[in-house]
Amino acid sequence: MEGESSSSSPSSSCSGGFKLYEELELREFRDRFVIRSKESPGDGFSIDRRDGTVESLGDGDDCAAGPSKASTIFGVVGTIRLLAGTYMLVISSRKEVGRFYGFPVYRVMSMRFLHCNEGLKFSSFQEKKDEAYFMTLLKLVESTPGLYYSYETDITLNLQRRFKLADGWMKKPIWKQADPRFVWNKNLLEELIEHKLDRFILPLLQGSFQVAQLTLKSSPATMSLISRRCTRRLGTRMWRRGANLEGDVANFIETEQILDVEGFRSSLLQVRGSIPLLWEQIVDLSYKPQLRLIDHEQTSKVVERHFNDLFQRYGETIAVDLTDMHGGEGELSAAYAAEMQKLPNVRYISFDFHRVCGSSNFENLEILYEQISEDFEKQGYFLIDVGGKILEEQKGIIRSNCIDCLDRTNVTQSFLAQKSLDHQLRQIGVLTSSECISMFDEDYRKFRTLWAEQGDDISLEYAGTHALKGDLVRYGRQTLAGAIKDGMSALSRYYLNNFHDGIRQDAIDLVSGHYTVNRNGLSPFQLNGFDSLSYLPIASALLVGGLTMTTLTLSQAGRNSQQFLTSVVCAGVAAGVMAMVKVNGREFCSRPRLCGLL
Repeated sequence: MEGESSSSSPSSSCSGGFKLYEELELREFRDRFVIRSKESPGDGFSIDRRDGTVESLGDGDDCAAGPSKASTIFGVVGTIRLLAGTYMLVISSRKEVGRFYGFPVYRVMSMRFLHCNEGLKFSSFQEKKDEAYFMTLLKLVESTPGLYYSYETDITLNLQRRFKLADGWMKKPIWKQADPRFVWNKNLLEELIEHKLDRFILPLLQGSFQVAQLTLKSSPATMSLISRRCTRRLGTRMWRRGANLEGDVANFIETEQILDVEGFRSSLLQVRGSIPLLWEQIVDLSYKPQLRLIDHEQTSKVVERHFNDLFQRYGETIAVDLTDMHGGEGELSAAYAAEMQKLPNVRYISFDFHRVCGSSNFENLEILYEQISEDFEKQGYFLIDVGGKILEEQKGIIRSNCIDCLDRTNVTQSFLAQKSLDHQLRQIGVLTSSECISMFDEDYRKFRTLWAEQGDDISLEYAGTHALKGDLVRYGRQTLAGAIKDGMSALSRYYLNNFHDGIRQDAIDLVSGHYTVNRNGLSPFQLNGFDSLSYLPIASALLVGGLTMTTLTLSQAGRNSQQFLTSVVCAGVAAGVMAMVKVNGREFCSRPRLCGLL
């Protein structure tokens, strides 16, 4: 696993050491915004509302001019410069969701952009039009789901890496401690960093943070599940697929399961990510757009770069491919398998989840486990005792994928996490060699709930809906209610992919810095321009058709949930296709405007 060697104690490795300002006062003047620490009012900065200039407050700067409005905010997310000015993103509400190494962790509940764009009045007509579109994207950014942070500790580093960092590392400002792969607002923090406003610089993690209290045979325990979403190839479900030339993949997520019990602390890491080939899936109003491999001379190098990066960070890798062995998925899986044969140091396992497990045979994952159990158990997990002594280290990683790296992947990861948890509890001495977590109903329910809710969080961020197959994680079987929920989620994904995710991808590219606003560059309306209102007849027909069919088939779904799900999806697709024929006979493509400029 990646990390610098040290003899750091638990206090030095897990203490915050550097605390950010928690509550800030925002004072709004006609010509500027002023942000001060409530606990240290002399420390703060201002941002000019005309040109976005940031300045630290001096000792004599008492804001005596009298603000037009004062309010409390809970953090500064960063700034972004567009055509006509600067916009600062702040946290307007938060919720404490648990503790990480003893420190409170918060979820962002709402954010707000402060506009410093007085220059807009002097812009050309085209610039005003472009700026209006960018501001529309910023409104989407304000509602970004699944953002977490702490004022007292970095939550982007996994436990093993923290304990292997050099002494003094945790005394640095939190933004310097953080793993840049998992800092969602990395691009937005540049100006605050430039002005050395360390106690205002708040790294945000996008992903999931879940905590549950267990009672394992009268031993109180805390289980935490943290998923960290990588920002290198960030995007929405069908707009970000596969890898880029550097080997970064879409929907790459590091998931860490942490257990605290009887003074021991253990951690298991798993990762997921899109198949690391160059491929795409163009949205074309079909329910499952065709998968297309991109023929490129660098393909083998891309795969090699991806797995070299994993080896450097996590050690030996087992790549578990859960895609189907037929159709478009089968072709993609075959291409992946062919490339993996060129990497002798990485073990590749192809496991057709749908064929072996179907929609309800969760226990058939034992077949997969039999293939990898020896290597998986050798990889181990990270374990420390009450004194901070390292007893075990995780020596490798399981990298799982399906097509979306959501539903099948989450079921499989939860299964492997349960296997590892049993080993951890036996080594600590909480369970005997013949016992496992599934024997304790209440604790097992909490464990499964953690993984199911984590799956929903990740799915909402990438696909816009709850995860499919959530029943397999929660209950180990498919239920009628779950089948209905999956059907509605499948219909919602279709709608979002075709009529919403394009503009959402634009917003992600803008805020992450993958698209840079340039006054001398092309307008986003000059390439692939389209009027989004033209999609409304299709979207409306899709929803009406799907929901109508849902209502008609609910009473008939009793014994055949699969038929029900298919009916819902087909109804939605049929309605969309019929509407498409009627909209001026045109064929539409909802690729994001900014995509062509990247």
